[in-house]
Amino acid sequence: MPAEQPAFQRYQASFTAHIRDPRNQPRPTGVPARRMRVYNELLFNNIEAALLACFPITRKILGARPWKTLVREFFALHKCQGPLYRQVSEEFVRYLRLRRPGPSDPVFLADFAHYEWVELAVDISPAEPDWDRIERDGDPMRSPPVLNPTLRLLEYPYPVHRIGPRFKPTTPDAQPTRLLVFRDAEDIVRFVVVNAVTARLLALLAEENAQVDGEAACRLIAAELHHPDASVVVAGGAGILADLRQQGAILGTRKVAPPVSD
Repeated sequence: MPAEQPAFQRYQASFTAHIRDPRNQPRPTGVPARRMRVYNELLFNNIEAALLACFPITRKILGARPWKTLVREFFALHKCQGPLYRQVSEEFVRYLRLRRPGPSDPVFLADFAHYEWVELAVDISPAEPDWDRIERDGDPMRSPPVLNPTLRLLEYPYPVHRIGPRFKPTTPDAQPTRLLVFRDAEDIVRFVVVNAVTARLLALLAEENAQVDGEAACRLIAAELHHPDASVVVAGGAGILADLRQQGAILGTRKVAPPVSD
């Protein structure tokens, strides 16, 4: 038989269980109700404040009472995997994607919460360009482009960038919404709506160990589309890459190391 858990550990488990779910878990023996209530309110309020900072529109869409009920549910049921306080918002998104939606939940709730969260994720990302390996004036159609290291290419079944208290879709769009999210040189997080071709082009360029230049990627896309004139796709791709470069999503091209002399 397994050894009985020490008394102090049983007490800790009881104490934290009550903090998580004070309505359904009994207060530990010997703890005054008033003092226990201080712990309950302090910890819950801290978690809710962290979530409010990241999900202000989600709260407005749900309304004050359903929002608080959802946060309480998350606080009671979800076991966070990360030890850092700033990871609470990411854990909330994970919880929404794993849980069974409630009958009154908006159908887009998990996707929209992810959309709100990703701004924080990109803003605090430690990724920085390695400028020693980037040719800032390189031609991305002739050499492999270097993408902004904070760049994320996202796809949602709902137009998340339009959702708010006055617009709450009830069914997915016929075509997914594709967003490019990155932190620019001014440390501003930017959201760019892109079409399917732009998304495919960026996906090809972002592949691990990709050595493809912009023109080669465009020609591959032309073949995938069975386009009758690949030069049209190449010309369009050149314009896309130039625009993304101007916005800061593309930083330049991969610098070629000089040959090693004998």
